[in-house]
Amino acid sequence: MRILLANDGFGDAGGVQQYLDAVAEGLLARGHRLAVMHRDPMGGPARVSRAIAELPQFSVAAGFDAAMHSAATWKPDVCFSHNMDQLAVDRRLAAIAPVVKFMHAYSGTCISGLKRHAFPRACTCDRVFGPACAVLFLPRRCGRLSVSLLTSQYRHAREQRDLFSTYQAIVVASHHMAREYERNGADAARVHVNPLFPTCPPVATPCAPGATLTVAFMARMTPLKGGDVLIRAAALASRRLSRPMSLTLVGDGPVRPEWEALARRLGVPAVFSGWQDGATRFDLVRRADLLAMPSTWPEPFGLAGLEAAALGVPAVAFDVGGVREWLRPGINGWLADANPPTADALAATLVEALGDRDRLTAMRARALDVAGELSLARHLDRLEALLASGNEGVTWRRA
Repeated sequence: MRILLANDGFGDAGGVQQYLDAVAEGLLARGHRLAVMHRDPMGGPARVSRAIAELPQFSVAAGFDAAMHSAATWKPDVCFSHNMDQLAVDRRLAAIAPVVKFMHAYSGTCISGLKRHAFPRACTCDRVFGPACAVLFLPRRCGRLSVSLLTSQYRHAREQRDLFSTYQAIVVASHHMAREYERNGADAARVHVNPLFPTCPPVATPCAPGATLTVAFMARMTPLKGGDVLIRAAALASRRLSRPMSLTLVGDGPVRPEWEALARRLGVPAVFSGWQDGATRFDLVRRADLLAMPSTWPEPFGLAGLEAAALGVPAVAFDVGGVREWLRPGINGWLADANPPTADALAATLVEALGDRDRLTAMRARALDVAGELSLARHLDRLEALLASGNEGVTWRRA
């Protein structure tokens, strides 16, 4: 197949780029021909995989019509589109070839894309997108306090929703996300679940839990990710277990200074490692007893938890969004009550998880089994079938 990959940028930091790197290399290895459509100038070779850096590329930044003409001349069999804030790109691509759209988050189903209220307390939102969302946006702090931003984001969400019917198929990473798009008007027959895969190689044998209690966190440090909730929960759990608990927080972001100050104030031993490359990042997680995912927004999937499983590390997470796609309670982790997602609820789950060391050790091997089930090869098998045949003959939608 000739597959045109479309995304805002290539070489960006974040999970979508990691996904595109892995999938591009996998599709090329299976004999497909690929090209790239992007909004921005292509990132330098140091910022993208070699597989993507060497592909034919068409940049909207160099001229919209010229880029579309070049893409049409390349004659793709299918377009595989991802994050694209210039929706005119998706609209024009649909006139060139069938478009399969991967919805990595809540585009078209929420004004801010967060599906979360921040006031009077942080909680997830299950409202179907519509005019009432615009009324609640500012009072419930669904996004930044800006009328102009509300207006532009509402217009964009409505435009994205209107494009649902033009896509040959919509791919999502979890059954939670499939339900979300179906509730918001996407044709159920066009919505397909294809779970993500670990971007790290699985370990052969997990480490045994250490003598000290260590919980890892791996994410961009924003309020959505709940690092402050984890720090408060660690303080509570340490007292209930009568044992100190240390945190290893891998990542960086705008609220990191606040979290560092909170850990000092509560006396929680915490290492803030900053951003690390793949090997170092995964080694920090591999040596922890648990990975915590205290997200206070409904994670569309929660890839960090699956990557921890590939390292033989069970997870604790709030029961939000698509987390259940990879977290199997009692098998590779524990779910905390998310009604609401509080430090006390997370602390209770940490005490349960860390209080039984034998069970925790046994769960490390089972975590590896779950990661092996949700593999890149399996993802590519499903993706290939969908890209090749569109909506016809695809039987794995609810697998």
